[in-house]
Amino acid sequence: MGVGLVIVSHSARLAEGVVELASQMAQGKVSIVAAGGGPDGSLGTSVEKILAALHTVEGRDGVLVLLDLGSAAMSVEMAVEAYCAEQKERRVIVSSGALVEGAVVAAVESSIGNTLDAVAAAAAEAHTLPKVHP
Repeated sequence: MGVGLVIVSHSARLAEGVVELASQMAQGKVSIVAAGGGPDGSLGTSVEKILAALHTVEGRDGVLVLLDLGSAAMSVEMAVEAYCAEQKERRVIVSSGALVEGAVVAAVESSIGNTLDAVAAAAAEAHTLPKVHP
C-alpha cells in the first residue's frame, strides 16, 4: 500500500471513528491506524501508541499523521523523531489539516496512488471543501 495514515486524538473513540470513516472511503486500499487516548485509556495522548501506529502502517510511500488538538503535536513530534531515527529513509509528514475532513481526503488520495506530498497537500486543503451548498 502507498501512503499510510495515523490518526492521533486525545480520545481513543474519536480516533477509531475517524479511522472507520476514512477506511470506508478508501475501500480498504489504505493502511489507517488509530492512536488515541492516553497510555491507560484515559483522555490524552501517548508517544508509545503513536510510535506503535507508525510501525503498523509503515506506508511504502511514507506516512501522514493527522491530529486533533495542538497539545498532541508534542507527542507526535517525539514519536516521529524516534521512528525516523531508526531508519533515516522513512518519510513522515505531520498534517495541519482538519482531523476528519483531512483524514477522509487523505485516505481517498492515498487509495488512488498519490504521493505523500500530494496526500499531505490535499489533507491540508480539505477544510476548504464546502460542506453544504446554498
